[in-house]
Amino acid sequence: MQIRPIRTKADQRAALKEVERLWSANPGTPDGDRVEVLVTLIEDFEDKHFPIPAPDPIAAINFMLEQKGLSRRDLEPAIGSRGRVSEVLTRKRPLTLPMVRALSKLLDIPADILAQAYPTRKAA
Repeated sequence: MQIRPIRTKADQRAALKEVERLWSANPGTPDGDRVEVLVTLIEDFEDKHFPIPAPDPIAAINFMLEQKGLSRRDLEPAIGSRGRVSEVLTRKRPLTLPMVRALSKLLDIPADILAQAYPTRKAA
């Protein structure tokens, strides 16, 4: 297979097949270099044709809470009181920049994910 830009799904399938064939190649060898270049081309094609939207900030927080075995109470140092945590997680109050910074550090979520706009609702 000659290395060239990936423009179609058929090109992508062929590149994936070649990567699979060469997967055990050692880095720094001609085959290892070929795998590295092909993977870069495949990632570029997939980023353009199958973009994955960034997760909703509140969904990301809830996911990381579950993954890390944390509770809402563990968010209080980053967000504030128990009531404030509840308001944020129920979308009654948006995240502030200090909250974004603290949550990013606490939960290992990139700040750009937490800082994006998301729907909120008015408190009753």
